[in-house]
Amino acid sequence: MGKLFEKVRSVKIVYVITRSDVIGGASVHLLDLALGSSKAGHSVDILVGGEGVFNSRARDLGLSCYSLKYLVREISPGKDIRAFFELRAMLSKLKPDLVHLHSSKAGILGRLAAKSLGLPAIFTAHGWAFTEGVSEKRRFVYRNIERIMARFSDQILTVSEFDRQLALKAKVGDEDTVLTIHNGMPEVCSNRVGFTESDQIRLIMVARFEVPKNQKFLLEALAKVEAKNWELELVGDGPSLANARKLAAQLGISEKVVFSGACDDVPIRLSRSDIFVLISDWEGLPLTILEAMRSGLAVIASNVGGVSELVANGDNGFVVERGDQQGLIDALTQLIKSAELRKKQGISGQYRYRTNFTFDIMLDKILKIYQKVLDRTK
Repeated sequence: MGKLFEKVRSVKIVYVITRSDVIGGASVHLLDLALGSSKAGHSVDILVGGEGVFNSRARDLGLSCYSLKYLVREISPGKDIRAFFELRAMLSKLKPDLVHLHSSKAGILGRLAAKSLGLPAIFTAHGWAFTEGVSEKRRFVYRNIERIMARFSDQILTVSEFDRQLALKAKVGDEDTVLTIHNGMPEVCSNRVGFTESDQIRLIMVARFEVPKNQKFLLEALAKVEAKNWELELVGDGPSLANARKLAAQLGISEKVVFSGACDDVPIRLSRSDIFVLISDWEGLPLTILEAMRSGLAVIASNVGGVSELVANGDNGFVVERGDQQGLIDALTQLIKSAELRKKQGISGQYRYRTNFTFDIMLDKILKIYQKVLDRTK
C-alpha cells in the first residue's frame, strides 16, 4: 500500500460523521477509510455524535474516536448551534491539515466549523437528501441548503455518478468541485459454501428496517412468487422491524422468513446464501450490494441512485424499477428457478467487484484528492 501514497506524508486528517447509534453504509465507509488512511501513514482522528456502537467499533480497530455531545441527526436549533461550537473547539484542539465530512448534518456544521478556522473541507455525499423518492418539500429545502454549503467545500465527493449528475443539475457545486469516487470494499477471506444445488433457495437482504429500505415491498412480492422453494433471511434492526414481522404473518409466509436482527458476521451469512436482494426507495451506492458481489451472489435491487452502476441488468443480477412489483416477482422467479443463472450472475458480479470496486482502488483515489486539495490550499 505504501508505494501508492508516497506523495502524501504525515497528513493529519479529521473525519466527522453524525450518528454513533447505528452502523450503516456511511459508517462502514468511514471506518474503512479511516483505517486505510492510518495504515497508509497518516494521523487520523474521528469525531462522531454521541456514544454508541460506532465508537466501540472504531476503538476496536485502534482508531482515535471522540464523542460529540450536541451533534444529533434531527434538526434542533439549540443543539445545532452548540454542535457548531463543539466541533470548532475540537478542530482547534486537533489542528488537522484537512477535514473530511460524512452525512448531512455533520457535513453542514462541519464545513462551517472547518472554514471558520481556515481548514480545507471535503464532503462525501452518501446519497443526497434531495434525491428521487424523497418528498418534494424536503428536496426543495435540502437542495437549497446544499447549494449554499457547496461554497464552503474544497471538494465534494459523490459515491455514484448518479449523485454527481443530480448535484450538477441542482447547481450544487460545479464540474470541478463535484467528483465521483465509487465506494470500495476490502477483500475478506471467502467462506463461500459453493453454489447450492439444493431445492431450497436461500435469499438474504441486509438493511436496517428504516427508510429508505423497503422490506415490506419484498415480502409482498415473495408472497406472490409461484415457486415456493425459498427462504428469506432479513438481517438488520430498526423501527419498522415489528411491522415487518406482522406483515410476514399476515401474508402467510412467516415460517419462510428469518429475522436475524443486527449481525456482525454478514460475510459469513452471505456465503451461505444464494441470492442477495436490496429493495429501497432511494440509495447512494449501497455497500451491501458490493459485499454481495464480493461473495459471488447474484443481486436483485431497486433501480435507484447508483445501483445500476453496480448491477448491470441481466449480467450480474437484475435491477427493478421502484414500485414495480411484477418486475420484482419476475426477477425473483428467474433466479429461484435457475441454479445456472445464479452461478453465472454471481461469477460476473465477483469479477466486476474485483476490477472496479475494491477498497484499494477507492483509497488510492481519495488520498490523491487529499493531495490536490492540500496543494490548492497551501
